[in-house]
Amino acid sequence: MLKEIRVFAPASVSNIACGFDAMGFAIDNPGDEVVLRFTDNVGLTIKTITGDNNQLSYNISENTAGAPVAALMKDFNIQQGVEIEIHKKMALGSGLGSSAASAVAAAYAANILFELNLSLLELLPYAIKGEEIASGAVHADNVAPCLFGGFILIRSYSPIDIVELPVPDNLYCTIIHPNIIINTKESRKLLPVDVPLRSAITHWGNTAGLVAGLYKNDISLIGRSIEDVIVEPVRGMLIPGYYDIKDAAYEAGAAGCNISGSGPSIFALSNSLMVANNVGARMKDAANRAGLSSNIYVSTINKVGPKVLYKL
Repeated sequence: MLKEIRVFAPASVSNIACGFDAMGFAIDNPGDEVVLRFTDNVGLTIKTITGDNNQLSYNISENTAGAPVAALMKDFNIQQGVEIEIHKKMALGSGLGSSAASAVAAAYAANILFELNLSLLELLPYAIKGEEIASGAVHADNVAPCLFGGFILIRSYSPIDIVELPVPDNLYCTIIHPNIIINTKESRKLLPVDVPLRSAITHWGNTAGLVAGLYKNDISLIGRSIEDVIVEPVRGMLIPGYYDIKDAAYEAGAAGCNISGSGPSIFALSNSLMVANNVGARMKDAANRAGLSSNIYVSTINKVGPKVLYKL
């Protein structure tokens, strides 16, 4: 019988411009790590949180990693004491699915530690419980790609319907994370309630074009489809120098570029590692000119999702 497990879950890019709350993909790094272990105590506790600058709650019901484990323990009548360690390896409010990574790592670890043998689809609603705490809304465009790996379409939420999309082997992602914080809950409050029909038509076309581009291995079509006329105009204003950074990505050869999640991270897609690295350098230069320090991540699309680092 297992006593302890440590799981890594990757960052993710959500919305992909035209796929608000409906599309996302996982990247190789950064990511979060969660440790779960049985104890002789009673109930579920959070023992340690690192990398959060003391921002996260130790209250189980208010913690993105704690809530999924608590729900699993309740539903499957787990009576043993359990404690959690959460090790944040990426900034909170980064737009890279930090809360989703912690929720997924915890749910994935619990499934193995408790020997539940749940499928990823069965595990998904538990991970979503953690994400809901952070965002104040039920959405899976970070959680699903983080859990399943790859590029994910959420076709429906009632009931949840996940579609795993193909990914071109030569598709590379460059992420720039400006060192500012945008709160997801607050960012969502700025979004328009009503959408003009013309804007909706544009989004429908781009979403279909993005899916078609993935199936056709057509990176040019993927790039042309990464266009957002609804959310980007609002969230772009929250990122200093955003449009200059975006222009720099295109000038360096990116096929497409937009905001990752609620920001402030910005993603760009390219057709080679060389271009992706050059895009990162040019985006960082543009961020510097806007007075922003930043971190750059270059990655393929992560097709694995969470992984076990060790089991004891």
